[in-house]
Amino acid sequence: MVLEVGAKGASAGVVAGEALAQDFVQFCVDSGVLRFGEFKTKAGRLSPYFFNAGLFDDGAKLSRLAQFYAKALIDSGIEFDMIFGPAYKGIPLGAAVAIELARLGRNVPFAYNRKEAKDHGEGGSLVGAPLKGRVLIVDDVMSAGTAARESIALIHAAGATPCAVAIALDRQEKATEAGPGGQVRDVDHSAVQYVQQQLGLQVCAIARLADLLQYLTQHTGAELDAHRQRVLAYRERYGVA
Repeated sequence: MVLEVGAKGASAGVVAGEALAQDFVQFCVDSGVLRFGEFKTKAGRLSPYFFNAGLFDDGAKLSRLAQFYAKALIDSGIEFDMIFGPAYKGIPLGAAVAIELARLGRNVPFAYNRKEAKDHGEGGSLVGAPLKGRVLIVDDVMSAGTAARESIALIHAAGATPCAVAIALDRQEKATEAGPGGQVRDVDHSAVQYVQQQLGLQVCAIARLADLLQYLTQHTGAELDAHRQRVLAYRERYGVA
């Protein structure tokens, strides 16, 4: 079965509509998934905000999250045949999105991987439907693109075609890489841009850093204004176009 989501073709990068993105940011704030303060990222940066998808931790939150993913995908026009959820966070996310799309009348197969290959029973590292056709990868955020590269390799090895990645939040910040001396350095592109430009996959994001800043601008109060100034400073230092 081919899932054709929307009538228009998708560009290399697809973002959700403004209203959907703002609703999503509000939902994340209300759920405690998006918090403000000072948080150390994997790259060692001190970020003024933190997005923790692991806190979509009950049925109601996960169901609502899946609705946002499904809406963004349908609006994007991205065409795909099945969903792949990379271990670990991608597993419940991919399953929830598949359930929501089925509820909307678009039933597509779903598969995921194990971190460690199973040497008994059915064996292997892949679980669920066979990987076939155009495969959509569903994950939470993209920090370095490592999970996407691993998923792409698994999908190619199975004889299928990775076509796109759906994520909840695009942080729109510079990725990092190891330099010649082994030291980690910033690069001029984000992980999302790397996946788009170097790996050739479309990326559909429910919301971006720009949407978070718009949320902070539209909601008044001394505390939120202080958060906005810190997020702006962070974007000035680490942001990408």
